Parts: sequence; C-alpha cells; structure tokens
Amino acid sequence: MDWSWPFADPATLAAAGQALLLVVAAMSVLWLISLLLRDASIVDVFWGAGFAILALFYAVTTDGFPARQLLLTALVVIWGMRLSLHILRRNAGKPEDSRYAAWRVAGGESYWWKSYFKVFLLQGVLMWLIAMPLLVALASPVPSRLTLLDALGVVVWAIGFLFESIGEAQLTRFRADPANHGRVLQTGLWRYTRHPNYFGDAVVWWGYFLIAVAVPGGAWTIFSPVLMTFLLMRVSGVTLLEEGLRESKPGYAEYVTRTSAFFPRRPRGTAVL
Repeated sequence: MDWSWPFADPATLAAAGQALLLVVAAMSVLWLISLLLRDASIVDVFWGAGFAILALFYAVTTDGFPARQLLLTALVVIWGMRLSLHILRRNAGKPEDSRYAAWRVAGGESYWWKSYFKVFLLQGVLMWLIAMPLLVALASPVPSRLTLLDALGVVVWAIGFLFESIGEAQLTRFRADPANHGRVLQTGLWRYTRHPNYFGDAVVWWGYFLIAVAVPGGAWTIFSPVLMTFLLMRVSGVTLLEEGLRESKPGYAEYVTRTSAFFPRRPRGTAVL
C-alpha cells in the first residue's frame, strides 16, 4: 500500500479545485430551480448523477491510465445514473420530501437562503470530498496495468450494486401493491437487513476505494468510504429514515428486534437454513 501524497502533483490538485468550482456552480443552479419549484428534493435526484459528472470530468481533465479511467468511470456512471433515475421515478408527482418540508416550516421566511447552505452547498461539498478516490484513481498514470486490487474493487462494487439495485426493486414492487399499504417488507434482501439499499451503497464506495488503493496515494482516500458509511448509518440514511417508521408502520418495532439495521445477517430467532 503506497502512502505517497497524491496531491503533490499540480495537475491533480488543479483538477480537484476545478471540480469544487463545478460542484458549487451545479448546486447553485439546482438551488435556484428549487426556489422556483418550492421543492428541495431535487438535490437527492442529482446526488448520483453528480458523482457521474465528477468521474467524467476527472477522466477528461487528467492523464491517468486509460484502461483504469474507462473501467472506473463506467462503474461510477452506471451506479450514479441508476440511482438518480430511481429517485426521479420515485419522487415524480409527489410533494417535497418530508425532511426538507419540515426544515422549510422551521426555517420560515429565511429558509429560501438557508437552504442554499444547509441543503445544497453542504451536499455539494460532501459530494466533492467523497469523490476523492475517483480523482486519485483516475488521475494516476501508474501502475500502467490493471491489478488484483482493481479486480477486487470491481467485485466489491458489483456486490454493493446488486444489493442496492435489487433491494430498491423489491421495495418498489412491494409498494406498488395496494394490499401492502402500511405493511413492512420482510422478504428478499429485506429479511436480512432493514436497509439493503443503504448497505449496498456503502459497499459500492468501498469498491471504488479499493480501485484507488491500486494507485500511489490512494490509501489516503480511506476517509471517503468511511464517511459515506457513517452518513448512511448515522446521519442521512438509517437513523433519519427510521425516526418515523416505528410509529407510522405497525409491526416495524417487532421487525427491528429481529432484523439487522445495516449489515446483512440471519434474522434473530430463526433456524439456520
């Protein structure tokens, strides 16, 4: 594992600075659109696509190893665009997400400018920071071959991608049946973890990190998957979502006692199959 400082290269440092400006500009435009729509939920739609844009930007503006650039950019675009399209379809025709609606009420007349910092700029900076493994891996010209770490990263990415996409497909199908209104999904991947989509999302970023570790200095970006995993488990994912589920869904409290919140495992009190 190479711990050389990846930002000693002026070109890599310049790409990071340019990307930050790009993210701020994109989030500023989204914020203006949200003011017109009175809906800050559009920031969630942009989340996955934003990473895809950053990966493409880094691949075009740096002189990394072409095969690694093509591989990693493809993985990020596939993951990011699937996520954005999923959220776009899920939110279509629905009111503003309850999280942002509550902040809008609490913020009162000043929410319009507070939302720029609290929602859009914050998520933009987080996106830029979390994307650092992508920059380091895409900008490095060495090693000029794909390695076992690259292959391992792809395998880990695939596991996470399948968990996330299959879990969300199962939930979408479950919610589409009116007979399931108010019920809790407890089959498929949801039998082993209460949030297979969040678990899969975290695993995807550990896959990107492994690809970054294949290049000099990539190990420094370990903060990225750690931060993403923390956010999903303790901030914007599991913790935030479950605040109201125990009260709004009968049987959810019992589901919690039996099923792991994040890491998949056999449900408590069940026989080994």
